[in-house]
Amino acid sequence: MLIVEETIAGTEAAQIPKQRGESLLETAVRYAEERHWDVFPGTWLEAVDGAQHCSCGDAACRAPGSHPARPDWATQATGSATVARRMWQKQPTASILLPTGRTFDAISVPETAGFLALARMERMELTLGPVTLTPDRRMEFFVLPGASVKVPDLVRKLGWSLASLDLTVLGEGAYVAAPPTRFGSRGAVQWACRPTPANRWLPDAEELISPLAYACGRDR
Repeated sequence: MLIVEETIAGTEAAQIPKQRGESLLETAVRYAEERHWDVFPGTWLEAVDGAQHCSCGDAACRAPGSHPARPDWATQATGSATVARRMWQKQPTASILLPTGRTFDAISVPETAGFLALARMERMELTLGPVTLTPDRRMEFFVLPGASVKVPDLVRKLGWSLASLDLTVLGEGAYVAAPPTRFGSRGAVQWACRPTPANRWLPDAEELISPLAYACGRDR
């Protein structure tokens, strides 16, 4: 599986973040401090009888260790590195969750369609924002806020029905799990395209929707 990695150069080379081996606390602080993303701690994994279970206590949890831990998570989210550090000091193994609809929205597509779209975007020389690859085989493309309003009409103009494509937009009231958050025993969220100084300015959904819709249409 190809994971696109880029090296951060210069004074901003504080690594944002390492794929593995870096504490959740320091990573959450870097997201707030270097990218100005709001962050909030979610649930975490606990070892019970040799198996990993979600801290929510639901044995059948569908997103173990990677969902909000409290109903008021939206008000808990912070862009302050100091507050983020304080929150993760209370629970250092809590997942890192990023609310969408604030500094970015996210377009979520199946992994196979995502890699096809990435190849097409490279040929088109499009500028990408960060892209995550999740253990449940989804790719989430970060775009400017407002995508949740624009995308349905943009897809229709391309000749597709949004309901016919496995493409969703995460906007206000939703969230994404950020690397290196783990999904139970399925593995950790990774960067398919890392945050770098070069992609600090996010693309508009209109710039990416054509290759994404095309890839999802091919992936049906």
